Parts: sequence; structure tokens; C-alpha cells
Amino acid sequence: MTKIILDFAKPNDIDDIMTVETPCFTAAEASSRASMIQRIELISDTFIVARDLDQNGRVVGMIVGPTSSNHYITDDLFVHSEKNKSTDKVQTIITLAVLADYRKHGIAQKLLEKMAEIDRENGREIISLTCLESLIPYYEKHGFVNEGRSESKLAGETWYNMIFDLKK
Repeated sequence: MTKIILDFAKPNDIDDIMTVETPCFTAAEASSRASMIQRIELISDTFIVARDLDQNGRVVGMIVGPTSSNHYITDDLFVHSEKNKSTDKVQTIITLAVLADYRKHGIAQKLLEKMAEIDRENGREIISLTCLESLIPYYEKHGFVNEGRSESKLAGETWYNMIFDLKK
């Protein structure tokens, strides 16, 4: 396994970020380049990337999401970002993705753990994400609780609300 470090996303990472995002999601699900640039600019404190130091720091995985006052993710978060607010108690995750060649090495788990660490330091209470039914067991394995179907209509899919309690 190569040497992987976690870091915050930077503007010059955008090409690598899109290389991770595009194959991990359908065209209807994937975030646009403009949305990713906006996230780097506005919420870089909750935009964490995994870098392969053996590949000149190439981004091979990422986790990103804005904070919120809403318990569940709303579809507008996938399109538009605003700066994180220190008063928000909810951390959302709108993307968790790792390149196929780097999967099964614990990178996604490390990204989830780092996000939780940052959230606890900032007084957040829960992490909220939506996932497809096929991914429910993965997130449950990492401590998330399935709170049922989401109201999300993203990409015409059926999504499920997954919540991680940061106070445990």
C-alpha cells in the first residue's frame, strides 16, 4: 500500500477531485466542477482529501459537506454551498468517494474518522448523509443508523437518511 495522508482540499486539486468524483457516481448524481470549486472556496474546513504521496500527492479519495441546522440533507446542498456556521450542530456529507484502485484499504474509513474528529472539535452533534440502499450496510458498519427513506429526489433515486451520533 502506498503512503496516504489526509489534507484539506486546495484550489489546485480540482482536476484530481473531478477524477475521483466522476467515476464514483452516475452523471446525474455527480457534482459539477463548478459546485466542487465553490466547496473548495467556501467549506475547505470540511473538505478533506486523501493524497497518495507515492503519486506526488495525487488526490485519490475525498469527503466533503457543509454544516447545517437541518437534521437531514436537502437536495439544494448538492448544488449550492454556503460557508460553514459555527452554530450549526449538523455536519452533512454530500460526497465520500475513493478511486477504485484505492478501495478496500481503509481510506474511506479514515476520511469518515477525520471528519468526525473535526466535527467533535467544533461542537457538532451528528453527521448526516444520504445513501443508496446498497450502501446502508457499509455505513451501519461504521456506526451510522438508518433513519429511513430520505425526501431527496437527486438523480431520481431512492435515498436513505443515515445518521452518526458524535456524542457517543
